[in-house]
Amino acid sequence: MTETDAAIITIRGAEVGLGPLRRDLLPLHARWANDPEVTLMLAGRAGPSTLEDQVAWYENEGSTRDERKVFFLIYELASLRPIGALDLSAVDHVNRTAWFAIFIGEKDCWGKGYGTEATRLTLGYAFGPLGLHNVTLSVHADNERAIRAYTRAGFQVVGRRREVVRRNGECLDLLLMDCLAREHQASTG
Repeated sequence: MTETDAAIITIRGAEVGLGPLRRDLLPLHARWANDPEVTLMLAGRAGPSTLEDQVAWYENEGSTRDERKVFFLIYELASLRPIGALDLSAVDHVNRTAWFAIFIGEKDCWGKGYGTEATRLTLGYAFGPLGLHNVTLSVHADNERAIRAYTRAGFQVVGRRREVVRRNGECLDLLLMDCLAREHQASTG
């Protein structure tokens, strides 16, 4: 089975689509997790990662029906190729909040607006079917490309944690950004 054989598109945009995680694509996740260029800006744990690590994560986290987590693969629609992943975590249905994270693992897809569109699609899902009110994310302050994408998608900077990220002997700031349902609705018409 190839990467495109079983593509299931749950949410469709103009250039990208979002679909469920797939066990058969875990080798792709392992490749992304072991690429320092892909993982450099990720706030969480990144590589080295074995296929066994990915399978264990998938069985414990990725394939569950936990109402506090939503995971999507990101597909480039023209090729139906998986190019990255995203999630809404810590989904709180009482307070109607969640945390957002995304990465584009295929470097030839960087700079094409795919992350921005996937983020907008996710916000539409969060504020529509999930009924959330606030979605928050954190981003390294030096990740200008991501900050631009998040801002275009509707997020705004709401805070800064100073010098909490250590990289190459330097202490960097972490920005907090969020988007409210009414702001997203206003930006989409």
